[in-house]
Amino acid sequence: MTSRQVLDNGTPLQIAGDPQAPHAIIVLQEAFGVNDHIREVTERFASAGYYAVAPELFHRTGSQEVAYDNFPEAMAAMGELSKEGMQEDLVSASEFLKAAGFTPASTAVVGYCMGGSVAFFAATLGVVGAAASFYGGGVETGRFGLPSLLELAPDLKSAWIGLYGDLDKGIPVEQVEALRAEVAKTSFDTDIVRYTDAEHGFSCDARPAVFNEAASRDAQQRTLDFFAENLTAK
Repeated sequence: MTSRQVLDNGTPLQIAGDPQAPHAIIVLQEAFGVNDHIREVTERFASAGYYAVAPELFHRTGSQEVAYDNFPEAMAAMGELSKEGMQEDLVSASEFLKAAGFTPASTAVVGYCMGGSVAFFAATLGVVGAAASFYGGGVETGRFGLPSLLELAPDLKSAWIGLYGDLDKGIPVEQVEALRAEVAKTSFDTDIVRYTDAEHGFSCDARPAVFNEAASRDAQQRTLDFFAENLTAK
């Protein structure tokens, strides 16, 4: 079970795991809010040995949880996001973890869908030692108040891995490969893994129409392995 704590600046966190764990992780939501699925993902990382926190990025408009088939509401909620607000939430989550003894070098970030883009942004802020983006969009054109991932790539300050599906209609393979080339120019460990038979959202088991169990399992393990290689214990 996750517990909820609102930080002094107003950022709410869903929290799971042992604060004495060797590593921490910031879990970033899809476009549908910090819902049951994201809480379950947060718990899974806690079970894997992380002190896990999931900031509610929609808190400025009520921390709404949007149904998976309600795209207009999801788009409206994302339209209220700003780069400044997301940066504040990421830094606040990092400071919360620092108070529990976790340095950026012992902290990871993972994001899904919208959160995949935000996780990439987090990797430019110096608040984590490793980042993972599951089908994070905005590769060529910035979204949610953020620059494009191609523009952000030179600013990476941590290792990063991207997990993408070739059948993702919103993120063409050509863009994924362009991003691979850009992140490879940095001095950090980077990787992109593509799944030929996976769509956008392939790791979300709450969306049966797009969930790909094999790709999800592989992506999750690769993420854990990547973090193990790039994080140091607190």
